[in-house]
Amino acid sequence: MARWIRSRRRPPPVDAGRRPDGGGPGEAGRAAASPSALREALAGIGTTLDAATTCTELTRAAVRLADGAAAVLRRSREGTAGYDAITGDAELLPDVRWAAAAARETDVPAVGTGPDPWLEHTGAARSGAALCTPLTSGDDQYGVLVWARPGQPLRRAEAELLALLAERAASHLRHARAYEQVSRTAGDLQRALLAEPGRPHPNLDVAIRYLPVGRSALVGGDWCETVRLHFGRTLLVVGDVMGHGLESAVDMSAYRSSLRYIASADLPPHRVLRQMDDIAAGEDDRRPATCLLARVDPGRGQVTLASAGHLPPVLIDRDGTTGVLSVPVGPPLGTGLGGYEPVTHRLAPGETLALFTDGLVERRGEDIDRSLARLAALRFTADCALDTVLDTILTRLDARHAEDDVAVLAARPHIREAAAVRAGTGSAGGS
Repeated sequence: MARWIRSRRRPPPVDAGRRPDGGGPGEAGRAAASPSALREALAGIGTTLDAATTCTELTRAAVRLADGAAAVLRRSREGTAGYDAITGDAELLPDVRWAAAAARETDVPAVGTGPDPWLEHTGAARSGAALCTPLTSGDDQYGVLVWARPGQPLRRAEAELLALLAERAASHLRHARAYEQVSRTAGDLQRALLAEPGRPHPNLDVAIRYLPVGRSALVGGDWCETVRLHFGRTLLVVGDVMGHGLESAVDMSAYRSSLRYIASADLPPHRVLRQMDDIAAGEDDRRPATCLLARVDPGRGQVTLASAGHLPPVLIDRDGTTGVLSVPVGPPLGTGLGGYEPVTHRLAPGETLALFTDGLVERRGEDIDRSLARLAALRFTADCALDTVLDTILTRLDARHAEDDVAVLAARPHIREAAAVRAGTGSAGGS
């Protein structure tokens, strides 16, 4: 319901060029009565799912149709209020406390249903008109549209148009808040899952980075995991569930749970993938996913890989040279086709293994071999820290402007000092 308020100061006399109802031949009067201008104003509200942008679009449309100045009155949990999305001269707007009090009035009749309710503009510099209309959709209120104009009284037609703009904006604000809530839920879920990876053995250093695509986009199904195995070995995992949003994050959680359960049996990587594929294929609603497993055995200086439709990892030598490791690629998880094969490569202490999702390297319209070659062309200094390795990769490949989510895991085996001392003591005693 629009609450229409004007100051008690007497408005200026009606001149010859102004109609008795307060309208006039000016541009604002013609725009308010123009159907095309109204359609354009309505179409310009809610062009995004961002609440702040929608409020700005609302106040701009209000000023275009009725001149003056407009803003959205917000309220905090403490009860204080302030103006946001101000368009026009902010000095024309009534005092925030007055606007908040006016918006709370319950005995003000709706536009067109009775005498005009005139209230004082506290602190107003000159006579004029103001309108306060709540941004309400259903049972929820998202603020109050506050409009003011000096001198020229507010016409009833203009008040009705402003109320219509507020109604349209409130509907879009409801969708924006719902979108924000889903995005926040998915983000919290993703961060909670990524924040608690399993701990590798002390003979393996691990670092992880995750970058969601865009500033406010929903997170996707990219994930990383580490699982401790017997005899000092660690299973490294990087996966990517198809799509984005809460559904992908939920499926990612399901894949991660099945991985932890299956990996606890200490099966070879290709057999872990086979069982994960069987489980996913038995659930009709489960989205397909790519996955790369790397079982690192620092004691033997080797890593065993198996891939389910995932890109291969890269190996960074101790001199800083980067190379792509070959790995047989099987079908994505959830297809039920199986057919995964293992391959073993050398991984010496001090060398770095990097696993990643396709968002790190893929570029639209570019061949994947060329994308991988860009990563393989990177060079690092000797003894470069793992965090520095990841920061360098993300910076050089401009991952913060990637077209998809990015997850990267880097691991480096080393010989534990205690083991090294024992090995040296044993050698000395046996000589």
